[in-house]
Amino acid sequence: MDIECSCGFGCVKKTSKILKKVKGLYNPCDSCLEPKLKKFKSLKDQLDLEKLDADYGLCKCGKRHLDIVMAHTLKIMMDEGIRDEKSTLRNTCTPLITPAYPTKTAPYILEKSVVILADEMTKGCADRIISEIPEIKGVLKGNIRQTVGLKDSDSSPHVYKLLSGCDMRCDVVSTQYGDICIYRNQAEVHVEFSKPVSPKVEILNKFIDKYENPRILDCTCGPGTLGIVCLKSGAKRVVFNDLWYPATRMALVNLQVNGFETDSFDTDKGLIGSGDNFDVYCEDIADLKGILNEKFDLCIIDTFPGVDINVFIDSVKDLCNEIVVI
Repeated sequence: MDIECSCGFGCVKKTSKILKKVKGLYNPCDSCLEPKLKKFKSLKDQLDLEKLDADYGLCKCGKRHLDIVMAHTLKIMMDEGIRDEKSTLRNTCTPLITPAYPTKTAPYILEKSVVILADEMTKGCADRIISEIPEIKGVLKGNIRQTVGLKDSDSSPHVYKLLSGCDMRCDVVSTQYGDICIYRNQAEVHVEFSKPVSPKVEILNKFIDKYENPRILDCTCGPGTLGIVCLKSGAKRVVFNDLWYPATRMALVNLQVNGFETDSFDTDKGLIGSGDNFDVYCEDIADLKGILNEKFDLCIIDTFPGVDINVFIDSVKDLCNEIVVI
């Protein structure tokens, strides 16, 4: 299947290519400027805003400190009347770095390395940010506290609004079977922040290790992270499923970039893709029992907060020997 990003600028890359450079990608060189800006102090009291442009703080290595990039963003938001003159870096926006990789200190970033999410934003301001700040590749309007996606069949979907640029992001997830890359169109798939060790993967490992080459149903797969971990661990078969089509579409992309060849089908419901030892479905979990004529060793349930987990358990309990709720 085609794994090219819809923006056409090569945002989606194979995991092997990302991992070759990501570990040192956000480290400063000896010449990089450390701005030492205070997050809770008014920006205008710390910097001469007239000097803030694309060259301010830019090192010869091509990187700028994330705080400077956010300061530049805040300046434009203040110019456009979205933030007032007392605004601080803390209330500017949420920077979502790509590829996301855990660092001990604030990162130094290159061009097209950040998607920003702001609760207040206009199209005109977003266009200015994309035009004037090289490090920012996409601007989203939305509240980070609101979960993106579809909680269950009785809910209405919630998405962020992409105002300018491209919202494709990559997260590097560390596992005991090797690092994997998980891509998301961030307007449509829930945000997760990169950590040195994924708590969800740690929980899953305790169950996977009980089996030898298990058959696994990932019935709320999202963009495919846990199911891909299962395949990397040596699972005999994995069935991915999610009610939210944008998530399952990204699961197909993520299988491909992590080395699992996929065929995709021209449908947004039912069986939407498959490979040698996996299938990807977009179905209501309540309908899976009537669709899947097979038994699984393990079923993974990873739902959004506030969802009645018992409904999910009742839907899959006859399909598997064991259920792990993450």
